[in-house]
Amino acid sequence: MELPALTVSQRRAAAALVLLAVVLVLAARHLHGARGAAPAVPLVTVPRARSPVARQVVVDVVGAVRRPGLYKLREGTRIADAVERAGGATRKADLAQVNLAAPLADGEQVVVAARGAAGAAAGTSAPGSAGSSPGAPVDLNSASAEQLDSLPGVGPATAAKIIAFRQEHGAFHSLAELDAVPGIGPARLEQLKGLVVPS
Repeated sequence: MELPALTVSQRRAAAALVLLAVVLVLAARHLHGARGAAPAVPLVTVPRARSPVARQVVVDVVGAVRRPGLYKLREGTRIADAVERAGGATRKADLAQVNLAAPLADGEQVVVAARGAAGAAAGTSAPGSAGSSPGAPVDLNSASAEQLDSLPGVGPATAAKIIAFRQEHGAFHSLAELDAVPGIGPARLEQLKGLVVPS
């Protein structure tokens, strides 16, 4: 059976119908897929992990170093780092008496003793040295905070003031100079007579 020939306008109409049918099928698929699709999940950005902040310790470096004082150092550093931060040891320093490999603790006092200084070695004592027998006087210029704290009428706060005064103004030359330290008056000086001496 022979089909009748289509005119140009009929061909155009047929092509338009086919095109319309394809568009309708695609639109129906799109609408049906959108209804059943899962809701879009918002994109969550995860903040970058910050590198941990290095904790610090504060130590008091005293004795035979070039720049005694308080220093902030990274946690986990050693006594050698504290001595280096204080300008290094002086020529008079007896580094054999210091464990340079020991780790630092917050609030610690690092004492670098001078060669021949009384009471420099742990466990030994010399007359007139800090930390010697109970009857021996404490040396004001080399005593640690703990040694000063053990004196009658001197607590941790006053011991810290004595050390700060010593670092700021230099060595004590007489017991009377203690009167310039806040918290120590004539009555306290009288208590300390014979218990402390300037070196």
